[in-house]
Amino acid sequence: MKTLFPTRFSILNGFILFFLIVSFLLRSSFLIWNFSEVETDFLSLMRTFGTGLFYDLGTISFFAFVAAMYFLIFPKRFYGSLADRIMCYAGFVLGIFILYFSFFAEVTFWDEFQRRFNFIAVDYLIYTYEVVKNINESYPIPLLLSGIGILVLLTVYAFKRMGIFESAFSSNTTLKQKLIPTFSISIVALVFLFFVKNEDAEFSTNRYNNELSKTGIYSFFAAFRNNELSYPDFYRTEDLELAFQAVNKGTFSEKDSLLEPQHSIFRYINNQGEEQKPNVIFICVESLSAKYLGVYGNQDNLTPNLDSLANAGIQFSNLYATGTRTVRGMEAITLSIPPTPGRSIVKRTKNQDLFTIGEVFKQKGYSRTFFYGGDGYFDNMDKFFSGNGFDIVDRGRGLLPEGDIVTKRTNIEDSEVTFENAWGVQDEDLYRKVIKEADKATESGKPFFNFIMTTSNHKPYTYAENRIDIPSGTGRNGAIKYTDYAIGKFFEEARTKAWFDNTVFVIMADHCASSAGKWELDVANYQIPAIIVNLKNSEPKSLIQLSSQIDIFPSLFGLLGWDYKSNLFGKDVFKMKPGEERAFVGNYRKLGLLKENQLMVLGDQKTANFYQWNPVKETLNLQPMEEPFLKETIAYYQVASYLYDENGLQLRN
Repeated sequence: MKTLFPTRFSILNGFILFFLIVSFLLRSSFLIWNFSEVETDFLSLMRTFGTGLFYDLGTISFFAFVAAMYFLIFPKRFYGSLADRIMCYAGFVLGIFILYFSFFAEVTFWDEFQRRFNFIAVDYLIYTYEVVKNINESYPIPLLLSGIGILVLLTVYAFKRMGIFESAFSSNTTLKQKLIPTFSISIVALVFLFFVKNEDAEFSTNRYNNELSKTGIYSFFAAFRNNELSYPDFYRTEDLELAFQAVNKGTFSEKDSLLEPQHSIFRYINNQGEEQKPNVIFICVESLSAKYLGVYGNQDNLTPNLDSLANAGIQFSNLYATGTRTVRGMEAITLSIPPTPGRSIVKRTKNQDLFTIGEVFKQKGYSRTFFYGGDGYFDNMDKFFSGNGFDIVDRGRGLLPEGDIVTKRTNIEDSEVTFENAWGVQDEDLYRKVIKEADKATESGKPFFNFIMTTSNHKPYTYAENRIDIPSGTGRNGAIKYTDYAIGKFFEEARTKAWFDNTVFVIMADHCASSAGKWELDVANYQIPAIIVNLKNSEPKSLIQLSSQIDIFPSLFGLLGWDYKSNLFGKDVFKMKPGEERAFVGNYRKLGLLKENQLMVLGDQKTANFYQWNPVKETLNLQPMEEPFLKETIAYYQVASYLYDENGLQLRN
């Protein structure tokens, strides 16, 4: 044992043991936190914690490798010198600080997502301004950092009192004795670097057990390396010709006609009825689950204005978001496409000159404007929308990167802001800007399409005081009620405008408030509200047909009687026949197709699982594989990824 753990390595040995203990405590805390959701039989827990220990060892090996190399090359005659003491203490303090900071960060991340670090955490690292400001508004940062600092000092003091530092400084360990631990640590680090994948921890059908099996720091760097996934490399595929045939069969309506002969969904859509060209204002509401609305059964009276609008318009009562983030919702809405694996197309390189719903509006002579209460730089939104023909109205603090084409960019000025937090101006201020710009657009005589992305329903859940009966910053219920209040005020003012009677309003969430759940894809946490209001010659109705976020605008185009060229996967819900109803749900790795309470899930290890979904109990029950359903699911996702990869989503002349 002395050969494997010589005294020169006593600091490193203590550091490794300390990490393993704290990581075990953190994993245990998460287990208690979501105890009712975890499989807690003896074998499942043993495998969860055993796998967790395995990944803990792999994670700490990377820290240990750096320290081991220092101990290996530092000459014996200088053990305990001033330089050695400075390096050892500084390295130890830095390492302990990183561990404490990452553990506290994991707690906040788990609180919001019930997951270990993933590509969302990587994105948050990139957009430091908004994220740091949000964290500062949501948590007592000075207190937390002070607490971490005190913990670091106490840990250093404890190690010193135990004589661990002096043991290293007074050691007589030779170079030969240092080779064995250094070699052992190096082997472990290399094995994890090249052969162990983060998803190898996922042994269970229970998502919580899988997440508990992981280690946050390792998960973070795994996500950093793999935030884009090649569909053909990681997922099941079928013959491409057959895949396109299946997609065209499920996407085309009777009178649609294909405009390209091969590997395409580009088509001409014919709709009946007199063509209408009203203004269209689309409100994309941040993080609004259907379960918070009264029309979906909520009893807390959080959304009286939205409930009233739903009862007066067309309500899609069985509609599901495609993903769990704003950029995924934007992808689904604008491109009308099933979710592709990895990061959203909004954030990828090939995200300009695409065929979006904006192109359909352009065919009909509309202006197109994207409104955002924050800086559109966040999540690449300004580049995506400007690169696809939209004007930008936001809180932008500068010009777009050189080379981006923006017809017009308008800032929300300080004088127009009454309240602002990390994510942007409160919804009331944003809506006032929308009305001001709508007044200007009306003067041009050209119909307008406004895409509004709200921000108020997001942590830290803050808004101006004296708006509602729930104090600002006290939780999501307050943010939802304020969001509804702001929509009510918006409609109150809009009704006084000359353009109101000739304007259709579409309201839909980008994603749910939370995607957490015990299943691979927790279907209940994808259901979102969608409403079409103020459409001429339309009676109030509630549609119970299963539908997807990607279907809303194709359905609107049908209601407006538009004939148009389309490269959209979405389908007019009103044209769907029995058996054609479906919804796409996914996260950055799992891709699902929901039909008739059956869910097929494709995984990135070329896996596929088939479930029966029980919407009452909100459970997924594994079923024997249904091959036709599997082929249909593969077809949609394979074709969507193929078209993106091969530039098949681009604009056509």
